Amino acid sequence: MTNQNSIQEEIKSRFKSGNACYHSVQNLLSSCLLSKNLKIKRYRIIILPVVVYKCETWSLTLREERRLRVFEHRVLRRIFGPKREQVTSEWRKLYNEELNDLYCSPNNVRVIKSRRMRWAGHVERMGGEERRIQGLVGKPDGKRPLGRPRRSWYDNIKMDLQKV
Repeated sequence: MTNQNSIQEEIKSRFKSGNACYHSVQNLLSSCLLSKNLKIKRYRIIILPVVVYKCETWSLTLREERRLRVFEHRVLRRIFGPKREQVTSEWRKLYNEELNDLYCSPNNVRVIKSRRMRWAGHVERMGGEERRIQGLVGKPDGKRPLGRPRRSWYDNIKMDLQKV
């Protein structure tokens, strides 16, 4: 995390690693010899942990959440392949709603939010009052840029708990 409360560099490096992992198993995900369940297991075991590594401390913006969803939909489109229209007999890409119906597991953003809330529970139970408060509500040093203040990790936890 930088002194402007930004973790964009960490998220960019996670996306780079996730893309490298995705391209290394790309042929397996599009193979006709493997079942769709096996391809989904490969995605959840190989690619997803690389992308969401250390995600408990991330304070995501809407742009980063959208990038996570785009990455996941790209991988799922490779797994499920195109769909053939019955009326026109033409092939087309699956829509996002169709991908969400086919992929029953929670998406990347929900996984990150659940891990973040679980980590918040661990931090809450930690010993040492000063360290806990510094970790939860810590303010970075330096001058704040113009505009609305960035959401902190603690603000994200409060929003996640309100949604739950």
